[in-house]
Amino acid sequence: MSKYVEKAKELRAVTEIHYNCAQSVLVPFAEDAGISEEAAMKIASNFGAGMRRASTCGAITGGLMVLGLFGIDNVKVVGEYHRRLKEKHEGYLDCADLLRVNKEQGREKKLHCDEMVYECVELAEELIKEYKAAP
Repeated sequence: MSKYVEKAKELRAVTEIHYNCAQSVLVPFAEDAGISEEAAMKIASNFGAGMRRASTCGAITGGLMVLGLFGIDNVKVVGEYHRRLKEKHEGYLDCADLLRVNKEQGREKKLHCDEMVYECVELAEELIKEYKAAP
């Protein structure tokens, strides 16, 4: 397990503070990307719960933020990020759709959201390595 996934798991286990899904993806990469955890928390604060509107999943937008911080703003790479996620989730990227499918499968919401966080952390890390954007 990578240090980024490990950190994401630590954040998702905290109960005193709620780290939303976007924060839980972005914060683990903050230090290596050259920003403070506090700045990462603020940047991602309004992206949880699908931008607080059940739109694009916060974990997914958190991963996009990570890619951007590592200098990946290439349309091809971002398209690959979306393609890989869509393949795993019946073509859905919106929080509302992902949660609906999860509920139809009888699964717990927190478990689903945690898994989305870890998946997006792993995928962002993979793409950073693939495109050699690591600091």
